[in-house]
Amino acid sequence: MSQGETVLILGATGMVGGHALEHALAHPQVKEVRTLGRRKLTLEHPKLRQWVAADLEKLDDEACFQGVTACLFCVGAYTGALDSDAFRRINVDLPLTMARALQRHSPEARFALLSGQGADRSEKSRVQFARDKGAAENQLAALGLGGFATFRPGYIYPVVPRKEPNLGYVISRWIYPLIRRHPKFSIPSDVLAKVMVEVALQPMLQEIWENDDMRRHSVAKG
Repeated sequence: MSQGETVLILGATGMVGGHALEHALAHPQVKEVRTLGRRKLTLEHPKLRQWVAADLEKLDDEACFQGVTACLFCVGAYTGALDSDAFRRINVDLPLTMARALQRHSPEARFALLSGQGADRSEKSRVQFARDKGAAENQLAALGLGGFATFRPGYIYPVVPRKEPNLGYVISRWIYPLIRRHPKFSIPSDVLAKVMVEVALQPMLQEIWENDDMRRHSVAKG
């Protein structure tokens, strides 16, 4: 892949998106990093350009999507935090809207989706998270952008301490020394983000990335 990538990151204020932003800004192959979010980052960097919109789906500035070569969609919602309709809008409608904008203005862009372990592409699961993630993967894969890859982490261990969103995450962090013995079920947040960036900057030869795939990639790259 040639030098001079322009990377668009959605969700750069989040746990995974924040690490992705750091890796992208430091990557020698990247000439510009764009962020699109609901609030402005405090970070300043010569490679960084920011777009802010209260409603991301109604952003009318086409320049945000022009000339993009890789997009990392790191926006998500925790199960139980939103009602069913709002949960689907964030996990299915929003990534599809962003991908369609790229299709109009940067049709060769590669799209990396932060999905989740258990994503069900049959869309028949009784669990909304699995159905919605599977639906998002199906629709994004069918768009025909320059490439599509979906990343399906299990428990994402936050390497930077944070206030956990619910009791389940408090317990998961507490028992992480046990969970990490089974690498299929968890991955550190910075490792996940770095793999997403590295995969997005190359031709996407593999579409589905499970925990094992991401860990092997991380070890191989060192």
